[in-house]
Amino acid sequence: MHIEQYLDATYLKTAEQAGISKKDNLEIVKKNIQEAIQCNFKLIMLRPEFVALAKEMIMDSNSKVTIGTVIDFPKGDKSTEFKIVEAKKAIKDGADDLDFVIDYEAFKRGEIDLVKEQVLFCTQLGLDNNKIVKWIIEVAALTNHQIVQLCALIKNTIIAHFKESNYENVFIKSSTGFYKTTDGSPNGATIATIKLMLENSFPLPVKAAGGVRNYQEATEMIRLGVKRIGTSAAKTIVEGKESKSDY
Repeated sequence: MHIEQYLDATYLKTAEQAGISKKDNLEIVKKNIQEAIQCNFKLIMLRPEFVALAKEMIMDSNSKVTIGTVIDFPKGDKSTEFKIVEAKKAIKDGADDLDFVIDYEAFKRGEIDLVKEQVLFCTQLGLDNNKIVKWIIEVAALTNHQIVQLCALIKNTIIAHFKESNYENVFIKSSTGFYKTTDGSPNGATIATIKLMLENSFPLPVKAAGGVRNYQEATEMIRLGVKRIGTSAAKTIVEGKESKSDY
């Protein structure tokens, strides 16, 4: 198994979140990009402001690593128009994958038409520009029933409006990794939630993100059927070690 080709190596902390200077945070970003190139990961996932830097470093290295970024991160509560503007900038800067945070709170309030609209318009933008689109549903903020419903909403919207040949390029993704649970329960991918997602997202692929920190966990997710794994522990995983990362 070439596990590195399942891994979206991820660094999404701001300098403030990391408790360091912007200069030091930039150095960490550069280090993560370089590691992705050296380890031949599928993708490097960064905040939008670092996409152009990643594009430059990857092109200079003649690497095949692709670049992903997050849109309306981490809460997903901005307008559809906001998401589109941010996504257009990321496309211009060289992003290959666009990981949109869905407005899961609007979904929980019953604003179904709004959520369908953002799925339709943002996915259309991504596919029209030959990008891979992923929808982050933030499983830790949802009940099991809501996970099932939201996966079905995204799936049915895609099936209703896009060709079957596009399905493989529209993922449903578990988590941002930044959601704070009140009871200390996992804030990312678990076996139980990933099984629910896989059962209710097909034929769309699933990306497990948040909390996958070692080789055993990663391979178990792959065996279940996920096509991508988003993790800040990509290098640790391919080395067969355990990460102590908190996201």
